[in-house]
Amino acid sequence: MTVPIPALSAAEREKYDIFFPPLPNYGPPTLGKRFKWAVLRIGPPRPFQQEEERRAEEREKEERKWERQRDGDVDRAILESHGGWCPSEGGRDKMIRDVGYYARRVGLDCEELKVQTEDGHILVLWHVYDPREYIPLPAALRGIRGPESIDAIRPPSRKLEPQERGQTKEEERRYPILMIHGLLQSAGVYATNDEHSLAFWLCKEGFDVWLGNCRAGFTPEHVELDNQNPEMWNWDLRHMATLDLPALTARVLSETSFSKLALVGHSQGTTATLIALSRFSRPSLSSKLSVACLLAPAFYAASLLTTKFVFRFMRLIPLSAFTLLFGRTSFIPVMGKLGYLHGKVPENWIGGPSYAAYRFLFNWTDQNWDRGRGTGAMAWWLGRGGFADRDCVLSIKEELERENIEDLLEDFEKGATGSINPAEASTLREKLRKDEEKGFRSECWFPEYTAPLAFWAAGDDELVDGKRLLNRFRRGREPNANIVHKHVVAGYEHLDVVWSCDAVEKVGWEMRNVIWKSVQDKSEIRNPRGCVDI
Repeated sequence: MTVPIPALSAAEREKYDIFFPPLPNYGPPTLGKRFKWAVLRIGPPRPFQQEEERRAEEREKEERKWERQRDGDVDRAILESHGGWCPSEGGRDKMIRDVGYYARRVGLDCEELKVQTEDGHILVLWHVYDPREYIPLPAALRGIRGPESIDAIRPPSRKLEPQERGQTKEEERRYPILMIHGLLQSAGVYATNDEHSLAFWLCKEGFDVWLGNCRAGFTPEHVELDNQNPEMWNWDLRHMATLDLPALTARVLSETSFSKLALVGHSQGTTATLIALSRFSRPSLSSKLSVACLLAPAFYAASLLTTKFVFRFMRLIPLSAFTLLFGRTSFIPVMGKLGYLHGKVPENWIGGPSYAAYRFLFNWTDQNWDRGRGTGAMAWWLGRGGFADRDCVLSIKEELERENIEDLLEDFEKGATGSINPAEASTLREKLRKDEEKGFRSECWFPEYTAPLAFWAAGDDELVDGKRLLNRFRRGREPNANIVHKHVVAGYEHLDVVWSCDAVEKVGWEMRNVIWKSVQDKSEIRNPRGCVDI
């Protein structure tokens, strides 16, 4: 199925196609090369060493209490440590691919729904809920219901009377949040830090939390294609933006009977969101969002993608060589095979090499984390003609050069310290004039009535440049964008916005307030904890 797009002129269509090089016609799938394990890390003293040790000690105490307790008799200290929520799982932390298991360890639970996109892919949607007030859907109602579309929201799978949902009539509904993951992740990224996981914390604050997984996750599924068919993997970011996000949004709005929801995206999730909201893609999604909260926004490339040899190599080789090296179906498919080892080998046999590989590729560290705790798309991100080659998602290099010139001239006219001299300013003005005579002008990405946007950029992010994106809005290049919040988190790397020990304090608190402020009609909606005066 072709990607749904709004009506564009021939010139706009030609420009838009530049951003997304043609997808290849795949032959039979081949094996990709195996990653070689890198040397494990040795680092300086960790900034959250004491907090990590405190949490590890608490986990160890809770594990011992859980093992000693009688069936059905939960230790009072365990209840207090989880804010009154009663865990239904405990003991030593297992390593399993089940968000529900980790939710039950903090007194919550999770149900899994299947969502069909308009091009036939089947997505996994996790619903995190409080078992004290919600009864999960029967298995028969959690499957696909045909293609989900924001242009035709279906009725809920089950009646929404309070007694049907396991709620009393006096209880108010929770406002829905849909959380979308980043590159090489699942939505479980929001549920891996115990009580300090953003998903669990937002649920306990009083929101209705849904975790959306984009196509080709743990178990790729399609209504017609099997995993060996190359067409199963023949998609890029446009498909995530214009098909996956709308389908997930439509299912959440259907099941909750809300007209809008709050969307939270991290990394690639922010890219898909902004592509979808742009005038080039599926701007009608804006009508379904009260706000889009974007963590570590990935729209401009940072230094790592342009300087690290492995990424420069990926941009130099042709697509045929890219698929030979990294696979024709999933990206480095052998890495996915590690999932089958969960529970069969020691945890560090999987976690250690995986961490080392990611650190080698992306220069990430885990110094702020709690240590106790499709090739087509990859070619678009890292290969020739893609994101890393152009440095931006929706601008070509000539436009980026023009923006830099405009910024230099603006700073010069304001008398900013360190700006260019008058002679340089004159030369740059002449260059802009000649470009305009040729009909070359910078254009905005977003149409009128774009959903409100909130940003949390990582101050030390070497993978993507969130500050450059914020500069685009600050300079007035997006007159239709409504920026309701922006925060450059000092000392944070790309993953710290979801995994840092203090992510709830530095990101979560602000996000909670931003989301609640975005809700227009708060009648009959539960007021989240900490938002009484907002």
